[in-house]
Amino acid sequence: MKKIILKNFVTEKLLQNYFNKLYKICRSILGDGFRESLNILGELADLNIKKVKSGTDVLDWTIPDEWNIKDAYIIGPDGKKFAEFKKHNLHIVGYSIPVNKTISLKELKKHLHTLKNQPEAIPYVTSYYKRTWGFCIKYNEYKKLKKGSYKVYINSKIEPGYLVYSDKLIKGKSKKEILLSTYLCHPQMANHELSGPLAWSILYKIMKSTGPHKYSYRFLICPENIGAAAFLHYNKKNVKNIIAGYIINCVGNGKKFTYKKSRRGNSLADRAALNVLKNSPYNLDIVDFFPDGSDERQFCSPGFNLPIGLIMRNMYGRQDGSKMDFKEYHTSLDNEKTISFKTIIETIEIYLQVLNTIENNFSPVGKVLYGTPQLSKSSVKLYGEIMNFRISEKREKTRVLLEILNLAEGKIDLLEMAKLKNFKLIEHLSLIQDLIKSKYIKKK
Repeated sequence: MKKIILKNFVTEKLLQNYFNKLYKICRSILGDGFRESLNILGELADLNIKKVKSGTDVLDWTIPDEWNIKDAYIIGPDGKKFAEFKKHNLHIVGYSIPVNKTISLKELKKHLHTLKNQPEAIPYVTSYYKRTWGFCIKYNEYKKLKKGSYKVYINSKIEPGYLVYSDKLIKGKSKKEILLSTYLCHPQMANHELSGPLAWSILYKIMKSTGPHKYSYRFLICPENIGAAAFLHYNKKNVKNIIAGYIINCVGNGKKFTYKKSRRGNSLADRAALNVLKNSPYNLDIVDFFPDGSDERQFCSPGFNLPIGLIMRNMYGRQDGSKMDFKEYHTSLDNEKTISFKTIIETIEIYLQVLNTIENNFSPVGKVLYGTPQLSKSSVKLYGEIMNFRISEKREKTRVLLEILNLAEGKIDLLEMAKLKNFKLIEHLSLIQDLIKSKYIKKK
């Protein structure tokens, strides 16, 4: 991979600008908001639009109808509006049917959603397949509601349409692919909804501009879950080319990194990510795969079991509910204050290191398979350049060089060597290239 100067591709100001364009758009899995948002990201990344009709079966799922909304609110007994959609998208339950009627407080409460443990948060609630309606409000606001008549108004439309996603391939020297996937279907949330697509778009710009690469790179952006199911349904044969991949989400909040493993647990994606993250100046949480969360539930499902992991910052939550570093997840508290564009850029840098690690990984076979080589014979002067034991950097290079030569029997790859002998692969790329140039190792 060519040397990348990140500031040539992304700045905090650029990310802020696109965040501002996208943040208040009411997105859902099908509808105008998704298409509008995708078109905006198309200013950064080339798109290859795919459409699937409502009612189409994809894997075990059925594409629902489109949902679009213009307005929604409640008018209380005092004549004042509240739960206004135009003030915050999350006030309306996603896919709410049209409503225009006056009801009692008792009846209204059956359609209200709150978070008692986060009394100042508006929760995110949807109902894609069951026809219903509802509003989401702060619990502190809910407690103040008084008996009387309430006018409920929802101006929405549910009708057959199309699920839309983009599937763009940057061809490399090999047909083997690395998948970078994200989703774009949540209304007015910051880190959870927009950090992934923003990082994904910049990674596309970089990979397109710095190729051709060893591997091909597939960039997928779709509605969460149902979009991944549609992609897999129409690409059952093609996905066999995917040797590694990552779902990019929750990358703009938190000082540490979190890595959720693929279902395989020791795939190329897992090993590359952990080689970089364990040798980086960040705290790291490692989470074993569980079949919930984001699109990993589809990619790592039976029949596919693809090598797809997640490199995140603060994670959305654990399966057992024991830990949630990102407490604002799926609420209105996931706003402009929770997202850091500097953190997104840091995460992009880590992703690039991981991709570079995969690009440079191979199983080396040594020229000398009996005994140790006399390095001073090399025209590349390996011995003379690295055997100064008084310089710590050169001492480390000597150690890594000897470890690679000792294990270069064609049985394990460089990533496995790096794991066994505790070094960061991409920090020794020049050394590896010198070994190839000197013909002490070759690619299996």
